[in-house]
Amino acid sequence: MKKVLFGLAFTVALPLLAQQKPVYLDATKPIEERVEDALKRLTLEEKVAMVHAQSKFSSAGVPRLGIPENWMTDGPHGIRPEVLWDEWDQAGWTNDSCVAYPALTCLAATWNPDMSLLYGKSIGEEARYRNKNVLLGPGVNIYRTPLNGRNFEYMGEDPYLASRMVVPYVQGVQQNGVAACVKHYALNNQEINRHTTNVIVDDRALYEIYLPAFKAAVQEGKTWAIMGAYNLYKGQHACHNQYLLNDILKGEWGFDGVVVSDWGGVHDTDQSITNGLDMEFGSWTDGLANGSSNAYDNYYLAMPYLERIKSGKVGTKELDDKVRRILRLSFRTTMDVNRPLGSMLSPEHYEAARRIGEEGIVLLQNKGSLLPIDLNKAKKIAVIGENAVKMMTVGGGSSSLKVQRELSPLDGIKKRVGDKAEVVYARGYVGDARGEYNGVVTGQNLKDDRTPEELIAEAVKVAADADYVIFIGGLNKSNNQDCEDTDRAGLGLPYGQDAVITALAKANKNLVVINISGNAVAMPWIAEVPSVMQAWFLGSEAGNSIAAVLMGDANPSGKLPFTFPVRLEDVPAHSVGEYFAERSKKVVDMKYNEGIFVGYRWADKQKKVKPLFPFGHGLSYTTFVYGKPAADKKVMSADDQISFTVTVKNTGDREGQEVVQLYISDKKSSLPRPVKELKGFKKVKLAPGEEKEVTFTVDKEALSYFDDAQHSWVAEPGKFEAVIAASAADIKGIVPFELK
Repeated sequence: MKKVLFGLAFTVALPLLAQQKPVYLDATKPIEERVEDALKRLTLEEKVAMVHAQSKFSSAGVPRLGIPENWMTDGPHGIRPEVLWDEWDQAGWTNDSCVAYPALTCLAATWNPDMSLLYGKSIGEEARYRNKNVLLGPGVNIYRTPLNGRNFEYMGEDPYLASRMVVPYVQGVQQNGVAACVKHYALNNQEINRHTTNVIVDDRALYEIYLPAFKAAVQEGKTWAIMGAYNLYKGQHACHNQYLLNDILKGEWGFDGVVVSDWGGVHDTDQSITNGLDMEFGSWTDGLANGSSNAYDNYYLAMPYLERIKSGKVGTKELDDKVRRILRLSFRTTMDVNRPLGSMLSPEHYEAARRIGEEGIVLLQNKGSLLPIDLNKAKKIAVIGENAVKMMTVGGGSSSLKVQRELSPLDGIKKRVGDKAEVVYARGYVGDARGEYNGVVTGQNLKDDRTPEELIAEAVKVAADADYVIFIGGLNKSNNQDCEDTDRAGLGLPYGQDAVITALAKANKNLVVINISGNAVAMPWIAEVPSVMQAWFLGSEAGNSIAAVLMGDANPSGKLPFTFPVRLEDVPAHSVGEYFAERSKKVVDMKYNEGIFVGYRWADKQKKVKPLFPFGHGLSYTTFVYGKPAADKKVMSADDQISFTVTVKNTGDREGQEVVQLYISDKKSSLPRPVKELKGFKKVKLAPGEEKEVTFTVDKEALSYFDDAQHSWVAEPGKFEAVIAASAADIKGIVPFELK
């Protein structure tokens, strides 16, 4: 009888237990209630364990409460292969290959927020499938100098363009229950001395140029994580910086997510406690390859923090804030019961990579309409250059990948041409023949012991009787090129490529130069070469994207996200300073003397010096004619909006896309202002003969500058102009208006 009664009691108790599910595990409850419920259940030791790493890429959860670990992954262009728990060496998995997406400079060059959403959604699906809950990207540091080895990971020189492109990326990633971790906050604008540079910049430049993309990611993108930068600002490292993290990010912007340190970016326990850092990673490493073993208990926010609390030196107020933010991250990602499962290496992901690549390629010059290639007339196509064959997904630092496949430009061209023409190849130059990074090996043997003279002679011989010559060169992912922790030595192309191009131009007038890089390069041969294309690092589908644009299957529609200068001294960081190329173990003060005048904002002020190619520049295989722009009013008030409309017509014979750009010019202001600033853009697709109206609507925010004396944004009454343009130097129409 007792057994029967016990059985009845047990069945009655079950529903009661089910009803007593802890609040933190109840997905129907608001996140903040769940956070507070979980927080009060944690021991001091469990809390401290959560705020620092437990392995190279993970931090502790709370197994006792069913709270999972947090797993981070590089990077912004694809999901990094697995490394060992406590070493940088490859884990040796056979199922951790990924799709490589085009570098973020290419994404920015699409000027298409829809492409950014597609990118974020696709890479987020791959991160989710690999069970990562924080993607360490995207990067939005401003392009201050073309020598920065990490510019290829960022979104160009303009804060408005970067802001519009980062928001959909973040939203796309986070649809998958994976946090975007927007980096590197802030002022990380070069790689040399990245740990020891103390940036001195005025508040106007900080707020107008270097912070807007981060602010947009936080307030519009609702990013769940931000990564601190390596450099210092106001004498404090950015990963534990009172002004950047507490005052601005968490104070002015109301950020409720986690601040994650860059790997090796933490230097001080007390500052880490009080100055806004939430999660410490990679201490005593260089963020790439070196590091102490099993040092996690000795991290700045590990035992040293616990000992300070237990001895009464510090309280737990800051710790609870950090843990609240980490719990919030968990409830948004690993503990979200509706989190999708993700996908990996899907046809849709390769298609996304190809489309983004096609839209980001920029046609810089096309004299005599040499491009697209007409396969009805071409019998022989000569392809020259190491970058036609070299894998570009391996190397470059933390964004290095292990891809399932990468189609080279040469193979993409051969595949597209088929048997319609003969495609011949010559090396032209030898750059970096190595093909290994952090244990990932390309398997390519690019060793070639011939002299530069022999290589040029062969290239000229191959090119002489070709119908088209396509030189594919530029930079690569090796040290002192487009690579983390190093900057370039100069603006020029490496490996003697200028000599190869000059020789080819003399040998054959039908020369196309394709520059593969994440940075501007000098082009002393520009007058001798009819067609020049900027092709970026395009990832897995590089060959298909390049071939599609060369053959006209895709009409180029990319626009430059940064200015191409003729000479390095045309860049304000190098002419008015400061930029230091000497490595220093001591902290170095670096003044941003150019202030707000970065990129086209500087170029617009110069009377005699013109850029090689301006910001926003990019040609098409068709032609566009702009109508006369008009405004819906002549005078606007401070709480009003104003709209500008312009017609754009495709006057060519093929479908194309044009990026219509809106700049605002303040005709008279109390403080110095740029000649004009980008405040709107729209990419419009037009069939041959088709005409569309494009409308931009702005409010006083687009007219405002940051007044550092008042520490506020000011829209000064007076006369303004709306400038409709196809690039920063190609103005199509101007509409005057007034702010009352």
